[in-house]
Formats: sequence, C-alpha cells, structure tokens
Amino acid sequence: MFVIHFEHRGEPLAPTRVFLRRLASQGGVTFLLIAVCWAVGALGYHLIAGIPTWLDSFYNAAMILGGMGPVSEIHSSAGKVFASFYALFSGVFLIASVGYFLTPVLHRLVHRFHLEEDT
Repeated sequence: MFVIHFEHRGEPLAPTRVFLRRLASQGGVTFLLIAVCWAVGALGYHLIAGIPTWLDSFYNAAMILGGMGPVSEIHSSAGKVFASFYALFSGVFLIASVGYFLTPVLHRLVHRFHLEEDT
C-alpha cells in the first residue's frame, strides 16, 4: 500500500495513465494519513488540552497540522506538553507527506532527464 515500484533507469517512461494512477494512489494514502493525524490532534486538544468544543479542537489541530500555528490558548500543563509534541510532529509530518505525495512527479521528472541524457 505505501510502496509503489517505479520503472528502473533503463526502462522506458511509464505511460501517462500509469503515472496518474500512481499519483492518485499516493494522494489517497497521503489524504488518509492527514485525516488520521488531524483526528488524533483534535482528540488530543479536546481531551488533553481541555479545549471545550470539538469545533475549536478540530480547528486548532488543522492550523497546527497545516503549519500555521496555534489558535486557542492552553492553560493546563498536560495540554501544553501535548501541544508541544503535536506541533513538532506536525512540522515533520507536513514535510514528509508532501514529499511522499510528490514522489511520482519527481521520479517522472528525473527519469525523463535520464532518458534524454541517454539518447
């Protein structure tokens, strides 16, 4: 599910439909991972940080996961610890998920350069 096998340097460039299928697959996995991380963040902000409404928890998790920063002020120590770890995790996750999603595009670009170089 998480690993897609790409063509080797000596093989021809994959057809456009194969490329689009790979991109859709990577996008689906990325979307699923983002949804899970978003739900974990909303749950943590609501239960651990004590943000009173689910909507505010959901909003705060979305802003942190998207790299924008916190929205609600947190008063409890446990909430501050959770928010700190979630923010660090979200920063790394944002970079990793964009890289994972763009892998088929970058592979196709590099593969095309290698094909042009060989001819």
